[in-house]
Amino acid sequence: MTTQPDGASNGIEILGEITPLYQEILTQKALFFIRDLHRMFNKRRTELLEDRKLRQKEINSGIKPDFLPETAHIRNTEWSVAPIPADLQDRRVEITGPVDRRMVINALNSGARVFMADFEDANAPSWSNVMDGQVNLRDANCRKIDFVSENGKQYTLNEKTAVLKVRPRGWHMTEKHVLIDGEPISASLFDFGLYFFHNAWELRKRASAPYFYLPKMESHLEARLWNEVFNFAQDSVQMPHGTIKATVLIETILAAFEMEEMLYELREHIAGLNAGRWDYIFSCIKKFNRFPDAILPDRSQVTMNVPFMRAYAQLLAKTCHKRKAHAIGGMSAFIPSRKDQRVNMMAFEKVTADKELEASTGFDGTWVAHPDLVPIALKPFDLVLGDQPHQKHKLLEDFQVNASQLTDFHIPETSITEAGIRMNIQVGILYLESWLQGFGAVAINNLMEDAATAEISRAQLWQWIRHGAKTYYGQTIDVNFYKFLLADEIQKIKELLGEERYFGGKFFEAINLFDKLVTQENFELFLTTDAYESLITREIPSEV
Repeated sequence: MTTQPDGASNGIEILGEITPLYQEILTQKALFFIRDLHRMFNKRRTELLEDRKLRQKEINSGIKPDFLPETAHIRNTEWSVAPIPADLQDRRVEITGPVDRRMVINALNSGARVFMADFEDANAPSWSNVMDGQVNLRDANCRKIDFVSENGKQYTLNEKTAVLKVRPRGWHMTEKHVLIDGEPISASLFDFGLYFFHNAWELRKRASAPYFYLPKMESHLEARLWNEVFNFAQDSVQMPHGTIKATVLIETILAAFEMEEMLYELREHIAGLNAGRWDYIFSCIKKFNRFPDAILPDRSQVTMNVPFMRAYAQLLAKTCHKRKAHAIGGMSAFIPSRKDQRVNMMAFEKVTADKELEASTGFDGTWVAHPDLVPIALKPFDLVLGDQPHQKHKLLEDFQVNASQLTDFHIPETSITEAGIRMNIQVGILYLESWLQGFGAVAINNLMEDAATAEISRAQLWQWIRHGAKTYYGQTIDVNFYKFLLADEIQKIKELLGEERYFGGKFFEAINLFDKLVTQENFELFLTTDAYESLITREIPSEV
């Protein structure tokens, strides 16, 4: 076991390596703060995770999700969220990315209005990645962050930078390098707690505040728990309630039915909702994995124009404006090519069309994954917004969305193709291999892939095999056909990367894990659960 930081006791045990820099984050007061968060809220967190299982059983029995009758009074009465701070009024383009040092600097300098620093889907949560991220964000908020690359290039912050928002890991995850009273701490509380403790007052001094993105919630009761966490944290440092502001990602099908309730539970602390499109698609597959009528076509064909995704986007924008909150659009994951301008032109046209759709729907901002996309995404919003920071005055009363529109997954004139199967295999393996090496955001075929898109890849394959779906040309997708394509794609990866890279990497581990997730009888809720066990095996001594 590694040496404990000074003062670590009273139920706190650190299993990860502690460097001098980490010691600055893992102070006695900070550790006591996250310990108190865990003791106060972890029991309720685990209860809510059990509630997820009960709701899944209901869906499996044929009971489709619907708007909750017991919360109709929230949807049918007049109220609005608390006022939103000045530096979060204009969010027309936001950039997202992992918390490594160079990325933090580049994203803050990108020209985007907001940077979401991601401890979740874009971050493989090794101990060093998580702790380095906390150091990097603290240094960024103090404006003491810099970086020198291997070629000698220096990176420093511009005078004007994006507003920083932080996404902690979801309620379902634990941080196994830190034990509280002998059990792993909630990863959500760990990420949130350390960031809040070290940055809240520094941000207040700079006329800002601690801002967050909240991922993968499935009910308004989970939002209520976050609200209780926020109040406890603010009380602990004598900060007024409502100082923290959060944006909730609507990236599960169940959350889509409780958007207003989530806004209501967090009404003192909410800034808006975000259309987390990739995780939302994954959630639709996951929640309805037993139903043949929920089979989706190739991922590339599930666009924001298909009926159930269009209903989801319209409902989100309308709900936010009804309650005076921001509606933030989804991710454009394209990564510009430095060699092929033809690829760039085609992609820029698609990004522009996507952002034009969002701006015309009523969204107040959108997401990109690369600095070069910031000006591309900005133009459609500039045209619609002009000098206005948002368009929340548009109440979108013409949009009428009902429950059946959200759960009707039929998409006319689409299909499953062999190319789509191959792409899912390739993306899944390449992403998992990089994740096991500690990289949570990976450029593959000019797209920034993260855990959400990898989840779609393996979930679709599982779904297609489970139900014996057929390709456009009538080929039944069974285990044998999948295994045939898997072997072929593995050979292509080996040829593309070379044997030294292939055998020197973690491809055997990634392929075995991916194959298990695709072919096992039961659907694994999150691929990162098993992958995390592999990731931390090298970091936590086996005798612990």
